[in-house]
Amino acid sequence: MKGKSENIYHKLPILDGLELLDAKHHALNFPFHSHDTFNITLVLEQTFSTKLADRLLHSPAGTITITNPGEVHATVCDNKTGSSFFTLYLSPDVMKKIGGERIVFFENKIIDDQSIFQAFYRLTQDLGTADHQHEKKLLDVLSRLVEEYANDGPDDNKRINLFREFLEEDNTERFSLENTARRFGLDKFKFLRLFKQYTGLTPNNYIILKRIEESKTLLQTDDDLLGVAIQSGFYDATHFSKHFKKITGVTPMAYRNAMLCNIVP
Repeated sequence: MKGKSENIYHKLPILDGLELLDAKHHALNFPFHSHDTFNITLVLEQTFSTKLADRLLHSPAGTITITNPGEVHATVCDNKTGSSFFTLYLSPDVMKKIGGERIVFFENKIIDDQSIFQAFYRLTQDLGTADHQHEKKLLDVLSRLVEEYANDGPDDNKRINLFREFLEEDNTERFSLENTARRFGLDKFKFLRLFKQYTGLTPNNYIILKRIEESKTLLQTDDDLLGVAIQSGFYDATHFSKHFKKITGVTPMAYRNAMLCNIVP
């Protein structure tokens, strides 16, 4: 029987502003997207399924699932019972320091290590004491994770490709598939195929992700949902809220409240 879905977002004043998602009975799938952080997910109940470009992974309860920064993935949640999980979003800089200044990369996406899982789990149950001692304990667990399961990062930067200029442009407000394809001398179908081949996303999904990231910054200083939606390139608050929750797991205002409750000095 499916329980009531209840997702809570946190931001803590440790580890460069650590963000966390505590999801209970979450039944809404996350579409293909990527983050600029490491996602370390503790699977608490049911199976947590992750789609990558070349495979579908199933992580049972009690395991850890990891995606690297920039790694395109989608999450399939149990639509009958919902999936319960806890995700930590860690900046590459933090992980690089833990790794001794080397680029950290997790080739193995599913880690079955009960000692590390339980250590993470205990720390997530005591978020109210997110002080320096709490940070030290979390760093100790992360160091174990990196030492035992991380690889050196790939030498090539897969995001540097023929679409680099397009990806770096501020083009979230006005995007035309036909005009952009014409700019590369391609018809729109070939452009779509090549873009997804190089980025793992459709242009539309990529634009939506950029808009969501822009809105996260705006939400920290603005509580006008419609205003944030328009500034981010969405045509109304409903459209904005729907996409925001699909990507983050929480509503825009829940995200804003988490940011305001834990302002990092």
